[in-house]
Amino acid sequence: MPMSTDLGTTATLAALTTLGVGGPARSFVETSTEAELIDAVRAADADGTPLLVVGGGSNLLVGDAGFDGLVVRDVRTGVEVPDHSACAGVTYTVPAGTPWDEVVDLATSTRLYGIEALSGIPGSTGATPVQNVGAYGQEVAQTIATVRVWDRGRGKVRTLPVVDLRFGYRTSLLKRSTLAQPDPRDPADELAPWFPTPRYVVLDVTFQLRQGTLSAPIAYAELARTLGVEVGERAPLLEVRAAVLELRGRKGMVLDPSDADTRSAGSFFTNPVLTPDEAASLPADAPRYPAPDGVKTSAAWLIEHAGFAKGHGLPGPAALSTKHTLALTNRGGATAADLLALAREIRTGVHTAFGVTLVPEPVLVNAAL
Repeated sequence: MPMSTDLGTTATLAALTTLGVGGPARSFVETSTEAELIDAVRAADADGTPLLVVGGGSNLLVGDAGFDGLVVRDVRTGVEVPDHSACAGVTYTVPAGTPWDEVVDLATSTRLYGIEALSGIPGSTGATPVQNVGAYGQEVAQTIATVRVWDRGRGKVRTLPVVDLRFGYRTSLLKRSTLAQPDPRDPADELAPWFPTPRYVVLDVTFQLRQGTLSAPIAYAELARTLGVEVGERAPLLEVRAAVLELRGRKGMVLDPSDADTRSAGSFFTNPVLTPDEAASLPADAPRYPAPDGVKTSAAWLIEHAGFAKGHGLPGPAALSTKHTLALTNRGGATAADLLALAREIRTGVHTAFGVTLVPEPVLVNAAL
């Protein structure tokens, strides 16, 4: 049976998140097997208990009131890499609770490429397909074969192939599918902080990677410059991982308990995808990149050119990172309300300056912008 703990009034969800904010949960359980995880979810659904499943807590902002329900933390880890000495590629399955960077480290150290540019991203493997995690020109969707889930709507285990996951920029079927929506007939329900209850709980993720000592073609200009190659060229696999970790470290995007710039949820806002007309209305020097659904621009550029410099809000308790304007940080003692106030200030400033509404990337639980 899973270990159940009452978090009480002293222990809070802040301890389970990289932002370090969030009030208490009614109850908390850690599950170390798939059966325990499914049993905990099924029991909560059977008695109508609100449920929040967490992994590394790196993409989560929980309100100061906490969560009046069951918090389940999946702590399953371990990756078995089959023998691939006689073939060009390999498929392997990773339990959802496994820390993501352990997967990247193992892949690169065993000469498997395709996720090396995703080095240093905090959080669990199970969270990566939900957000379609991406960085430095790679997205996890490019290497996922299947995701096995517990479908709370059907009450069964299902295996979803990549074609059914409907990946997009920082989104997927897993992120968009919920069990309930706010009731539009109830104004109080519309206005209340609302947490979308996910339909799917990720059990494990199966990846397909290629074998080789060189990386996938480098798709990001900053990374290419760091490596001394042209965009589209390949580079030694371990050198790419090291370069990505260095770049992320410079931006405060690699967790370091001694560095308040890393006490964040990573990039707090997604890069806006605009219509061609909306993109044309931006200043001439604003970044523009082709995207499947329009034109992508840089949230960091918009924030900086709306007047918010690195370190805005210092000395805190909530402030922009001194290394990267996309990261909202807890400088020590911040509350969720402090971080949300800063996020609102930035979002309002960007909208006033450019008419673009920034969208938060972290999952907001009992918290609203």
